[in-house]
Amino acid sequence: MGELFTPTHLIVLAVVVLVLFGGKKLPELGKGLGEGLRGFKEGMKGVTDEVNKPGDAHTVTPKAEETTK
Repeated sequence: MGELFTPTHLIVLAVVVLVLFGGKKLPELGKGLGEGLRGFKEGMKGVTDEVNKPGDAHTVTPKAEETTK
């Protein structure tokens, strides 16, 4: 079994996509895909920021030892 994405495979895939969707529909599909990826990245950034937010973690600090005299 050879490489999955050789130049020949990519050309055949491009022709199939062009036949299925047509030349006029491709820019709209690309724009929608780009917006979807951008939204996904922003959502993941928001989740990462929430997880890494300082001061919001539940940390346990030990009490200082009390000395009794």
